[in-house]
Amino acid sequence: MIDDSKPIFLQIAERIEDDILEGLLPEESQVPSTNQFAAFYHINPATAAKGVNLLVDQGILYKKRGIGMFVAGTAREQVRKKRQEQFYEQFVVTMMREAERLGITAGELADMIRRGENKR
Repeated sequence: MIDDSKPIFLQIAERIEDDILEGLLPEESQVPSTNQFAAFYHINPATAAKGVNLLVDQGILYKKRGIGMFVAGTAREQVRKKRQEQFYEQFVVTMMREAERLGITAGELADMIRRGENKR
């Protein structure tokens, strides 16, 4: 489950975000502890904490002192917007640059996307 291509703490944060988007971790629900993440992924608890704290810093999770970490009330929307921006940067901008290199117009690109929708 752990991918060597990116830091483990980022993978922990992304897994939590995925669970929030999929509704597996609803807003205001408690997330697993850093020790639970560490045991599940066989990693150092400090690494798991770094991933969780990244989401705390972004306002996606919040701490209840002595109880644990919880999903913020606006977390799903925050994660959705964040992921949309990442999608735009990683895929749309890259696709548009390649289309320009190949001489594909915006209209032709739109036609290709529509054609792809029909194949789903």
